[in-house]
Amino acid sequence: MERVTGIGGDFFKTQDPKALLAWYAEKLGVPAEESFPGAAFRWREADDPDRLGQTIWSLFPANTSYFGANSPPFMINYRVADLDRMLAQLRAAGVSVDEKVEESEYGKFGWATDPDGNRFELWQPPERMPEG
Repeated sequence: MERVTGIGGDFFKTQDPKALLAWYAEKLGVPAEESFPGAAFRWREADDPDRLGQTIWSLFPANTSYFGANSPPFMINYRVADLDRMLAQLRAAGVSVDEKVEESEYGKFGWATDPDGNRFELWQPPERMPEG
């Protein structure tokens, strides 16, 4: 059975992503990224210390549709070992799964919706995370 292996990211909406990021950077020391409004908290896998990982904390504009149709103010990204098997398992269990899957240098991404209508993202990290 496929299982979630951790939290890949925490995404939430705000009226002014840049201003809120500046607030979190100043007040909490969140390490702001230049490439997107958010932060990448880098770490190493406990069972494989040579393998780097990251948890993304990201701010999105209040009017984004990225979080799904009923558009809650947040979306959680869960890490998985095998995205294709997880999506197949969810479909077989009757879960609403988005047909779209994206693949990039940052890994593979898929989406599904829980019974309350909350869209969540599933992320299969790449073998090696890009630097930066």
